[in-house]
Amino acid sequence: MTDTPDPRRALRDAFGTFMTGVTVVTTMDAQGRPLGFTANSFASVSLDPPLLLVQIARTSANYPAFAAASGFAVNILSEGQKSVSSTFARPVPDRFAGIDWQKGPHGSPILPDVSAWFDCATHRIVDAGDHAILIGRVEAFNATSAPGLGYYRGTYFTPVATQATLPTGPDIIVSAILERQGQVLLVDDGFGGLTLPTARVGRDGTSAALASLIAQSGLDAAPGPLYSVFEDVARGQQHIAFRCPATGGQPAKGAFVDLSPASFTDVTDQALRTMLDRLADESRMGNYGIYFGNQNAGRVTPVSQE
Repeated sequence: MTDTPDPRRALRDAFGTFMTGVTVVTTMDAQGRPLGFTANSFASVSLDPPLLLVQIARTSANYPAFAAASGFAVNILSEGQKSVSSTFARPVPDRFAGIDWQKGPHGSPILPDVSAWFDCATHRIVDAGDHAILIGRVEAFNATSAPGLGYYRGTYFTPVATQATLPTGPDIIVSAILERQGQVLLVDDGFGGLTLPTARVGRDGTSAALASLIAQSGLDAAPGPLYSVFEDVARGQQHIAFRCPATGGQPAKGAFVDLSPASFTDVTDQALRTMLDRLADESRMGNYGIYFGNQNAGRVTPVSQE
């Protein structure tokens, strides 16, 4: 196994290809036994440092071990590993029986023949109601040319081979919350209102789309922490918003407005307006959270400040 010299680039590149792939998340328990479970979604949180997140149900028998572990690995399954996905999704006595796994550079189990893997140190565990969010710092990464295994509406598929024949999944929309000195950048939404700098995520992935938004803004800014993830069921879209601190430059489009609900009356997307209202409140208190839900309702999980 090869340790990628630049995990930030590896994380950016991998999410362009594997963001909707089927994964097996693994760790070692206190007795040195391998544990794992199947997950069909994970997300990039930060490129510097390189962070990703996965979720685990607090009712899972594996939860205590993952909560106590020093790290975990995300194994992105390849197209021929449907049986592996099924095994790690079922309550079987030993999910690793017959699997020639190895410890990754940081110590978590790496499965053979996967499309890619991330071996992570546990960065933070965030309470999210009946689930917990495991945030990992990528310590090592490797990818192969094997096509990844996807899962959509109860069906496995290979994204590369069946892209033209599968029903279209939800659009992924990324927004940049560009903040500076108590203000946030708003731009024309093209319909007589205002919005955040926003773009659809393309083949290069979420991180590349966010970096493009920042570059087009004309500001000196950097990708910041994840702030909101919500589904717009009516439009078939998933929105991901990141706080991006700006330190200089002039906006190429739009203008900065005060972080105040009074400044957001022309924001036509109600979900974005609600998010900005929350940001205004949290910025005054200095305590921020991450929103998970849909465009109408969800949960804000507080994130402690370093």
